[in-house]
Amino acid sequence: MKKSILLTGTAGFIGSNFVPYFLEKYKEYRLINLDLLTYAGDLENLKECENNPRYKFIKGDICNRELVEFIFNEYDIRGVIHFAAESHVDNSIKNPGVFIETNVNGTFTLLDVAKKQWMEKPFTYKTEYQGCRFHHISTDEVYGTLNETDLFTEETPYAPNSPYSASKASSDMIVRSYQETYGMNTVITNCSNNYGPKQHDEKLIPTIIRKCLAGESIPIYGDGKNIRDWLYVLDHCKGIDLVYHTGKEANVYNIGGRNERTNLQIVDTICSILDAKVSPKERIAKESYKELITFVEDRAGHDRRYAIDATKLEDELGWKADENFDSGIVKTIDWYLGKYI
Repeated sequence: MKKSILLTGTAGFIGSNFVPYFLEKYKEYRLINLDLLTYAGDLENLKECENNPRYKFIKGDICNRELVEFIFNEYDIRGVIHFAAESHVDNSIKNPGVFIETNVNGTFTLLDVAKKQWMEKPFTYKTEYQGCRFHHISTDEVYGTLNETDLFTEETPYAPNSPYSASKASSDMIVRSYQETYGMNTVITNCSNNYGPKQHDEKLIPTIIRKCLAGESIPIYGDGKNIRDWLYVLDHCKGIDLVYHTGKEANVYNIGGRNERTNLQIVDTICSILDAKVSPKERIAKESYKELITFVEDRAGHDRRYAIDATKLEDELGWKADENFDSGIVKTIDWYLGKYI
């Protein structure tokens, strides 16, 4: 009998990379994908999985308790890996209510239904649901912003600065409360900025590639010196897999790529690679795509630097990123050239 795992929000960027990886690796799992298909979710991202008998897509809202209860009962859910979240910071500044609803209330609904399905009473799992785990996917943005030298560790105090990061910090705390109050088996992973295939067009790296190919201005916030730690999406998926299966209960694990770059460095690298890959005859910017870089007014509450220390994950669980930024960005650009050209 296949073991059913509920995945939420996996028509989005990270989840749609995770599903084919997980299906291929674990033949004993049946994966149930619950996704509302908001602007960031696209079933085209999961085209290669739709005919797999061990994969089931259900369109719906994680805040819909009746639906979540039905899924737990109908498919006898034995684990949850919770990706679903509103995640675009700019959108959270314009419309914070949606972020609170999905990220906070949705996470609560999933946790509470899982607790009732799996547990007899606090700290006591039903016999048939021993070992069922709730894995919550979070972000390094819950930690706020960094100085020029420190790194985020699992002990860094939370200090979110945007409605998005505040909603994710809140959901992390709810997960923690179900662990501490009810003894529910939970783990949390906080990741740095992901990049790779299937990312939403509005995000930084797809935007740079798209604007270059269209010969349009490439908008860079402020002075372009905001620093992020970049993690190739498949390396993140492998980290999630490791933590879900072997991470210690009630623990938080940070997943980062050790690839710090300023936004200016990112755009410079992408433009240089595209200059080499696209012939001058085919491009609108005749000398270099770097001619298209423009600076725009900085985003409200724009954190200066994020960088993750992944030592705990590396030392305790043996995780190691397969891609550095130089290798991962070439794979990423090649994928988007296939999409946009």
